Amino acid sequence: MNIYLIRHTLPDVLPGICYGHADLGVADSFAAELQTLQAKLAHITNPVLVSSPLRRCFILAESLAQYFDTPVVNKDVRLMELNFGDWELKSWADIPQGVVSEWSDAHIKQAPPNGESYVELYARAKAFLEELVFKPHEHVLVFTHAGVIRALVAEISGMPLTAAANIEVDYGSVTHVVVENGVTRLERIND
Repeated sequence: MNIYLIRHTLPDVLPGICYGHADLGVADSFAAELQTLQAKLAHITNPVLVSSPLRRCFILAESLAQYFDTPVVNKDVRLMELNFGDWELKSWADIPQGVVSEWSDAHIKQAPPNGESYVELYARAKAFLEELVFKPHEHVLVFTHAGVIRALVAEISGMPLTAAANIEVDYGSVTHVVVENGVTRLERIND
């Protein structure tokens, strides 16, 4: 099985805004970013598509479904980005910096107010992957977010979650995971 973890394209949000579960649309650059992704994925035939239900992922998934002539995009809430709770759609500059610093130092286990911790995100992402690897699919396109991709790369590579934040995951990037003979491995990251 080939699993392609695809980060959504540039979202429609101002720089410096905290967002995770916020349901943002896509930026004006979407058409160009879509063409770039189509070229990266052109070698794939008959993929299964699974998406975070958030619009910035689902719009991309539906657009690529048309490209692949795939009628169904499955939604899975486990693929959503980290829930920043009370910080959603606030400027990072407007959140008390002492609180942000405290959270940054312990974000793996500590959640923003009314949000979720990275351990919680990791648990749902891992559950998604564990379920997916037993499906009989040849190619799966997974439309998700940087936090989920980092968590899955950490899981597959055996990396500690504390190091996952250092994994670069660009907008519109593809991370290729191969599952073969019961072994899951990373083929490419942030392509």
